[in-house]
Amino acid sequence: MATAASGLQIAAVRPSFSSSRRLFKAGAAILGDNCKAASWNKLTSACHISSVIPFQRSFTSSSIKFDKFFTKAMSEASDNKPASGLPIDLRGKRAFIAGVADDNGYGWAIAKSLAAAGAEILVGTWVPALNIFESSLRRGKFDESRVLPDGSLMEITKVYPLDAVFDNLEDVPEDVKANKRYAGSSNWTVEEVAESVKKDFGSIDILVHSLANGPEVTKPLLETSRKGYLAALSASSYSYVSLLKHFVPIMNPGGSSISLTYIASERIIPGYGGGMSSAKAALESDTRVLAFEAGRKHKIRVNTISAGPLRSRAAKAIGFIDMMIDYSLANAPLQKELSAEEVGNTAAFLASPLASAITGAVIYVDNGLNAMGVGVDSPIFEELDIPKDKH
Repeated sequence: MATAASGLQIAAVRPSFSSSRRLFKAGAAILGDNCKAASWNKLTSACHISSVIPFQRSFTSSSIKFDKFFTKAMSEASDNKPASGLPIDLRGKRAFIAGVADDNGYGWAIAKSLAAAGAEILVGTWVPALNIFESSLRRGKFDESRVLPDGSLMEITKVYPLDAVFDNLEDVPEDVKANKRYAGSSNWTVEEVAESVKKDFGSIDILVHSLANGPEVTKPLLETSRKGYLAALSASSYSYVSLLKHFVPIMNPGGSSISLTYIASERIIPGYGGGMSSAKAALESDTRVLAFEAGRKHKIRVNTISAGPLRSRAAKAIGFIDMMIDYSLANAPLQKELSAEEVGNTAAFLASPLASAITGAVIYVDNGLNAMGVGVDSPIFEELDIPKDKH
């Protein structure tokens, strides 16, 4: 889809893999000091494969089909042992994550955290990226980044083709239906995917929206066309409304829905154009309204995570992600690089009973950058005694 392949969350982090892997009790992500022990291989994921320079051309159609991918996600040896501390236990829960097409984004990181807490993982992958994603899984290309805190590999029970720009088959233009990148795939509109999940599994407990697209994101808003602006809103914000609309009927009461937003929704971020800032603002507004409607009618919680800059493939397409990361390092209260794992762990918390009273909220996971009113790296503040880390 010049679509929701993933998100212009210009969020991204320098690829970095920790030299050590701590093991902790399976099926539970421990809060408090113990969370420091959950240092996995740094996830440089970003299901936000998003947009801008649609990478669709790099994917060729293929008739090859792959079976479901199963790997052990939890250690049975610890199932009967009580977890210490305050655990995030999602055993028996099923999550559908829309927008995972590689191991380089927030969607993948969220999937890993949910799997580490015991949830069953289903993913929706942009149709043109489906074959290469499944092929990479099968060939073990993602095995290193699938490692969970207990040493086992994340299990993806099933991968569904998905193009969240289209609600049903009637919405799909003829040129898309005839496009070779969609050849061999079927039932990939939002309505059809929800029906397929219902048929295969009956219900889900967690819904994650981790996709976005802004075909004109590199253009200033004043130069953005109506078509580009509406495309950004369709792929990046209405797609969430559509997903929740079609998945709510199969979500169990007490379930949780999570999306990903960005600070450009409320602050000026030059270079993040094409209507993407408007789309993120709409997404946050919709989060509040959906929280009320889904909460009252279905007892479903709805929240969004405002993530800081992560060096995803999608973010690189925008062109200035390195500057955003450097800016955050210089000006955020916490002078460290944001890892995708930190966003994934926040999603696991929001999906868990520990967040049972949290809904309609924007949760910032950006090292506190959202709280700053000025850039302290400005020469104007040179004479102030501001603690600074060298990095």
